[in-house]
Amino acid sequence: MEGLDALLVTSRPNIRYLTGFSGSAGVVVATRGMLLLVTDFRYDEQARDQAGTVARVEIEGTSVWDRLLKELPTVTTGTLGTIGYETHALSVKDAERFSSAAASAWRWKPAGELVERLRVRKDPGEIAAIRAAAELATAALRDTLTAVRPAGGQTELEIAGLLEGALRLHGSEAHPFPTIVASGPRSALPHAHTSARPVAPGEWLLLDFGAVVDGYCADITRTVVVGARADESQRALYGLVQDAQRRAREGIRAGMTGREADALARDAIEARGFGAAFGHSTGHGVGLEVHEAPRLARTAADPLPEGAVVTIEPGVYVAGRGGVRIEDDVHLSADGPVLLTDGCTDLVELV
Repeated sequence: MEGLDALLVTSRPNIRYLTGFSGSAGVVVATRGMLLLVTDFRYDEQARDQAGTVARVEIEGTSVWDRLLKELPTVTTGTLGTIGYETHALSVKDAERFSSAAASAWRWKPAGELVERLRVRKDPGEIAAIRAAAELATAALRDTLTAVRPAGGQTELEIAGLLEGALRLHGSEAHPFPTIVASGPRSALPHAHTSARPVAPGEWLLLDFGAVVDGYCADITRTVVVGARADESQRALYGLVQDAQRRAREGIRAGMTGREADALARDAIEARGFGAAFGHSTGHGVGLEVHEAPRLARTAADPLPEGAVVTIEPGVYVAGRGGVRIEDDVHLSADGPVLLTDGCTDLVELV
C-alpha cells in the first residue's frame, strides 16, 4: 500500500466502494488485513447491515474522530506507523486533527487517489448496476418526451420536473447531478442551469440527466427538436455531432490513451470547421460518481484501463443559435466497446 501501514479514507464514494456503507457520516481505516468503519449513532443499524460482513463497525455517540483515534491502536501495530490520508477529500479543519496529542503516535502522510485507482476497473456487478441505471433513465426520458407539448410554452424547469419525477418513478435512487434542460439559444451553454425560459416550436431542447442504481450512475444526453421538423442547418449540425459520437463510441478501445480516444470525436468535428465550437472533453469515467477517472481529453496521456466505463459526449455549440450534445455510456471490455445506454441517437422531432 505504497509504503503505508494504513489508509484513512474519508471520501464518501470510496467508503462505499470499500465497505458498502452509504451513510453521510463516517471514516474508514484500511490496512492489509482489515477494514474499520467508524460512524455515528444515526447509522448504527444501517452500517452493520451494509458493512458488517466486510468491516469492523464502531458506533460513536459524540465525536467520530475521537473514536477513530481511540480505535487506531487496535488496527495498527508498532510505534510511529505511517497512515496515509486522502488530501483531495479531507478538509483543512480535519487535517489539523493530525497535530493533536492523540494523533501523535502515528506519522500522517498525504496519499494519492489510491482507492480511485481501484474503482476505475468495474466488475460485473458494477457494470450491471450502471446498465440498470441507464435502462431506467431511458424509460424516464421516453415518458418525458411524450409529455412535452409540441406547441411549446412549457418552461425548461417544467420539463426538468417531468424528467426528474419520471426518474424517481422508474426507480432512480437519486439524481447524480442537477438535471440540465436547455432550449433554443441556451442549448449552446454546455453546462446551462435549467431556467424558467419557455420552449418555443422549432427550437433545440437539450436534456442532460442521470440515474442511480445501487449507488452507480448513468449519464445520458439527448438533443431533440420541439414542435417542428428540423431545418436544414439543424439537420447538418445534428448529423455532424451524431457522426462524431458514433465514431468515438465504436472506435474506442482499452489501451488507447485518453488523448487518442478524445481525437476520435474531435478530429471529425474539426474536419468540418467546428473545432472551436467543441470546447470540452469527449468524455469521462462514470461509476459511484458521475465524474471519475479516466478522462477522454486532449491532455489525457494515460492509457484507458480495460474494464472502465466512460461517457462519449461530443457537442457543438453555436452562440445565438443553440447547440447539440449526444452522450452514451460505454464499457471498455476486453473484446471492445460495449454500450450500456441504448445508443438510440437518431434525431427526434417532437411534432
